Amino acid sequence: MHRSKWTALLTTTLTAVALAGCAADDGADTGASAGPSASAGSAYDLASVCPSTIVVQTDWNPESEHGGTYKLVGPGAKIDADKKRVSGALVAKDGTDTGVDIEIRAGGPAIGFQNVAAQMYADTSITLGYGGSDDAIAFSKTQPTLGVFAGMEKSPQIIMWAPDAHPDWQSIADIGKTDTKVLYFQGAAYMDYLTGKGILKKAQVDGSYDGAPANFVASAGKVAQQGFATAEPYIYEHEIKAWGKPVKYQLIADAGYDFYQQMLAIRTGEKEKLAPCLKKLVPIMQQAQVDFMNDPASTNKLILELVEKYNNGWTYSQGVADNCVKQMKALGIVGNGKDATIGNFDETRLSSLIDITKPIFAAQNKEMKADVKAADLATNEFIDPSIGLK
Repeated sequence: MHRSKWTALLTTTLTAVALAGCAADDGADTGASAGPSASAGSAYDLASVCPSTIVVQTDWNPESEHGGTYKLVGPGAKIDADKKRVSGALVAKDGTDTGVDIEIRAGGPAIGFQNVAAQMYADTSITLGYGGSDDAIAFSKTQPTLGVFAGMEKSPQIIMWAPDAHPDWQSIADIGKTDTKVLYFQGAAYMDYLTGKGILKKAQVDGSYDGAPANFVASAGKVAQQGFATAEPYIYEHEIKAWGKPVKYQLIADAGYDFYQQMLAIRTGEKEKLAPCLKKLVPIMQQAQVDFMNDPASTNKLILELVEKYNNGWTYSQGVADNCVKQMKALGIVGNGKDATIGNFDETRLSSLIDITKPIFAAQNKEMKADVKAADLATNEFIDPSIGLK
């Protein structure tokens, strides 16, 4: 599913650049300043309990959705343009050097569009990988992963439409009351949910979407289309000159398919070994997410520099980066759970997702763990409940 997501975003953004002439910002450094070293045994001292390098495998090229992770990279970062990865000192709050390094690897085209869980099992040097809780269910038997930090509270995935073509629509359910074609990538589990619940009709969904905006633009917005709240609405209005106006949308999460997207996970069997490290590392990651959301400028500068240096066809503008953070705040895509804590998991929500997806994945012949439960997918054991967005 994530390959479909990111391919859509890649193709859409490339088309936007071709039409609008947008270019990525050029940064020379991370914008970070050197901070103090963590004292031995302190909460920020990772040297005695963690691998010397924490390797994080992302699910796509650098982008602001990954901002909390890139916030962990200290000054003087080393960029490997050939391997599409960046490394440096892993820093905690106020730039404190934790005594270990971090290496963040691009996903998507950099790993042949491999699923991150599969990549983690193929390359055991990876400490943490990005994944969705629905994927964790689908691969719970063959490549089990355990989420330790929910980078996003809500998925940014949407179905979007043109308000001038469909002035009465307020939700995905309104689309389902018509026969309007809905473009999406074939195989997406959320669409099986929407059609299975009768929110959309099976006859109206079209899995031929290739990520390009051409069909949506050519139809004058008469079709509906999948997208991401952190990207397409801004891109269509500001960077696709052939469109150049707002779209409306509803989050898939608000239509009932409420999965955790971009949760950071370990290989399930390594929990005991990594537990002393995770006890200190996960709160540092929580705080980094908070700090990025409150002040994203220097991290977005690094992200844009990486996009330029990697030079693999992916483009990302300053406008898209800035808008991404704005939308993540406004829509609660990054935010606290039902409490005042960022990055924790709701067991009831996970259990509900299992109930939703098990018949979907069974029909797709996914080899799931027979009795998969919420505790198999994610844990709050390492979360610091005192850390959250204010």
